[in-house]
Parts: sequence; structure tokens; C-alpha cells
Amino acid sequence: MLTTRTLATAAAAGLLLAVTACSSQGGAQDAQGGPAGSGPTYTIAMITHEAPGSTFWDRVRAGAEDAAEAHGIDLKYSNDPEAGKQATLVQNAIDSQVDGIAVTLAGPDAVGPAVARAAQAGIPGVVFNSGIDVYQDYGALMYFGSDESLAGESAGARLAKAGSGKALCVVHEQGNISLETRCAGVQKSLPTTENIQVNGQDLPSVQQTIAAKLAQDPTITDIVTLDAGVANAVVQAKAGAGSQAKIVTFDLSPEVVQAITDKQIEFSVDQQPYLQGYLAVDSLRLQLSNGNDIGGGKPVLTGPSFVDATNIDKIAGFAANNTR
Repeated sequence: MLTTRTLATAAAAGLLLAVTACSSQGGAQDAQGGPAGSGPTYTIAMITHEAPGSTFWDRVRAGAEDAAEAHGIDLKYSNDPEAGKQATLVQNAIDSQVDGIAVTLAGPDAVGPAVARAAQAGIPGVVFNSGIDVYQDYGALMYFGSDESLAGESAGARLAKAGSGKALCVVHEQGNISLETRCAGVQKSLPTTENIQVNGQDLPSVQQTIAAKLAQDPTITDIVTLDAGVANAVVQAKAGAGSQAKIVTFDLSPEVVQAITDKQIEFSVDQQPYLQGYLAVDSLRLQLSNGNDIGGGKPVLTGPSFVDATNIDKIAGFAANNTR
């Protein structure tokens, strides 16, 4: 029987061109694109700005690992939320002579030059999740992810249409350009938006900070969180503060799915992290094996899309399976 995970993997793979190749010896080819029984064809490093405690990256890794397993790729995953340390991880991948690198550019000033060095060393690189405006500046071939400015504007426009008075946009990672861009987009559509900085690695403090803010400012009608885990903390903060503010979030988790079902969260802005991880790995395989550039030099968007009470039943099973 096909599982939801199998179906999601097949759907992601269906977005790409199928590649059929023959070896120089004319031998049989296996599903990985290499000689049958030859084992891993390429080593690909994936380096992200994942912070401790964030469940978002579980879905990114699930997609990356499924792509690696499907195509016989040796996947090397590493992460660090500090941009300088993430750059070091990229340099380590270059030094180990991997075949390809997939990287996030939440801190492009620090990480971008390392990506450029990979390109100079002849190692193809793709960017995903963050860095849509700058990935080509550092020689990366492709980008997979959401247009964060558009996502923020879309969320803000929806709040404005619903009659929002004042929104609070919760930034949980200092210096992350993707998060700042989302909030700027919300504010563009809803000028009364105010940003608040919290430490996303300490959810109890997030809850306390938001509860205090809600108690201090009763004019807040909406709260926009940029992470599913932070959204759960804000749900608790709202209840503790006795606030009537509505909560919306970016990204999904089983807890957010349940909160949408229970009408504790109005909607989620989904960027499909599973798909980002899958496409980042598989696009490098196609580039290495067949010279393919997915998107023709333009970003490949995996979002934004809204998940709310009208479609949550269709999405819930995939979210529970860690693929959405």
C-alpha cells in the first residue's frame, strides 16, 4: 500500500525532469542514475541555519533524505544558527571535496562568500529556504523556496481584509533576513504592524514576553508568528493574558494543524519545507548527471500557500507524516 510519505515523495519527484542515461560501457543503469549495484553516485552536503529545538528542519531533512535514498546519494547534513559557523561548515564541505552543496542563506554576508568559493572550486551549489534575492550573487545555480516578501504581503493583506487593527509580528531569530523580510511584507500590506524580537530557542521566555506585551497593549488584534514552534508558545501566551487577538503563523507542524482545526490559529502560510529539501538534493543530482538547471536561472517557488479551516483536512495527514 502506498503511504502518504511515498505519495508525497512521488509528487515532489514528479516536478523534475526524468533523466535516463547510459554508462560509457553501455551497462545497465539503476534507479539512481549510475551503474546497477554501484552504490552512491554523488556526495552532497546540505548546510542549514537550523537552531536547536526547531522542528521545521525535520521536514526539510525528510525531503532531502528521501531524495538521497531514492537516487543513491550520500547526503551529509550539518547545521549551525550562527552565520559565521555555518560558513565554516560550507568550507569544510569544500575541503572534503563533495560533489555538490545545498545551503541556506539566512546570513548571506557571512555564508555567501563560502558558497562563492565552492563555485570557484567547481562544486555546483544551490540555495534553498532563504536567500532568494542574493543567491546568484554568490554563484549558486538554483533557488528553491518561498518569496518571503510576497508571503508577508499576502498574510498582511488577508489580515487587513479581515479588519485587523494592529498586528504584532514575532521575530524569533535575530539577523535572519528571511524573517525580517516576512514582517516587512506584513507591514507593507498592514502598516499598523509592529515587530517584536524574541529568543526562539527559549520558548518559555517567548510565552512570557508575548503575554507581557499583550497585557501592556490591548489594542493588538492579531499576532503573526514566523515559526510553528513559536506559534504554539503564543497560543499559550494569549490564553494566559486573556487576550482576544487572533493568531496566524508561517509554517506547519502537527500542533499547528490541530490548532487550526480547533480554531486557535486562523491560518498558516506554508512554504513546503519537505519539497525544498527534496528539490535541493535532486536538482544537484540532475545538474551533476545531466547538466540540468531547474527553473532556467529563476527561483523555483514552493510557496506561499494558505492552510486554513477550508483545506486543513486534506493537509493534516501529510503534516502528521512529516512531509508537509
